[in-house]
Amino acid sequence: MSIKGLDVSEFQGEVDWERVKAAGYKFAMLRAGYGYDTVDKQFRRNASECNRIGLPIGAYWFCYAFSPEKAAQEADGCISTVSGYRLDYPVCYDIEQASADYIEKQGVTFTSALARNVVTSFCNRIEAKGYYAMFYTNRNFLDTYLGTDLTKRYAYWYARYTDQFDGTNCGMWQYTSTGSVPGISGNVDLDLGYVDYPSVIKDAGLNHLSGNTPAPSPAPQYITYVIQPGDTLSGIAQRYGTTVSILTQLNNISDPDKIYAGNTLKVPENGTSSGSSAQYYTIQSGDTLSGIALRFGTTVSALARLNGISNPDKIYAGNRIRIK
Repeated sequence: MSIKGLDVSEFQGEVDWERVKAAGYKFAMLRAGYGYDTVDKQFRRNASECNRIGLPIGAYWFCYAFSPEKAAQEADGCISTVSGYRLDYPVCYDIEQASADYIEKQGVTFTSALARNVVTSFCNRIEAKGYYAMFYTNRNFLDTYLGTDLTKRYAYWYARYTDQFDGTNCGMWQYTSTGSVPGISGNVDLDLGYVDYPSVIKDAGLNHLSGNTPAPSPAPQYITYVIQPGDTLSGIAQRYGTTVSILTQLNNISDPDKIYAGNTLKVPENGTSSGSSAQYYTIQSGDTLSGIALRFGTTVSALARLNGISNPDKIYAGNRIRIK
C-alpha cells in the first residue's frame, strides 16, 4: 500500500487546496512552526482549508532545541498551535542538519546522544498530550546521529530523494523536493504513506479523535490573543468573558500560573464580553492592519489592543481577528 501525499510550509505561499485534493493527493503534512513558539505563517490557513474540504492532515515542527527540556517546550508550542484543528495524521518532529548547525551556534556541542534525547523528549511530550508522535529526518542524519532504534519506538518519516524506495523502516517516505502539484506555485515536497494513519490514530483514540468524531466546523470558533507582559490567565478570561478552565482546556495548559509573553492563546469567540455584538474578520492576502481599520471605521491601536497584537506590521492571511 502506498498513499499519495505532500508536505508544505509558508514557502509554498497560499495553496489552492481544492485543486490539490482534486489532483488525487490523499494527505498533507503541514509545517506548524519551529523553535519554541514561532508559528508558520500559512499553517492556520492551510489547516482550516484542509479541514474544510476533508483532506486529512498531520503537522510537523522544526527542531531548534539544544536540550531535552527545550524540546519539551517546543512540543508544547506545537500542541498549542495545532490543537484547534482535526489531525488524522501524526504530529512530527523535524530534525536535520540545519537543527544541528543552529544548536552549535548556541555554543552547545551537537552529539548523537543529544540528538536522540531531544527527539525522545519531543515525541514523549506529544504522546503525553494524547497525540500520535513521529519524527522526520534524512538518511545521512539518521546514520550519523540517530541510528535506527528510534524508528522502532516512534513513527518515522524518511527523507531520501531517489526514484526507488530502499526499504527503510518508515511510515512515510519523502522522495522529492521538486514536485509539481496543481494549486501550488513552484516546487513542493512529495511523499508516499505506507501506513493508514487515519485508521490507526482513530482506533487508538489519539489526536483527540474517536470512531464517531465528526469533522470540525469549517473554521475554528475562536480568536487568537498574543499574551502581553504582565498578563494572567484569569485576567484574560475576565477580559473576554470566559473562564480559566475553558482557556486551559482549549490551549492544553497544564499550569494556569505559567503563561509566557509572546505566546498565543485561543479564546472562544462566543465567550467574549460583547456577546453577539462582536464582529470578526478573516485576514486576506495583502491586508494591512491600517487598511482593515480604515475599512471598518476603527483604529490600528484599537485592533491591536482588542486582539493582543504586539507588532501591527505582522498579521497573517487566514488568521481571524476581532473588529469590535
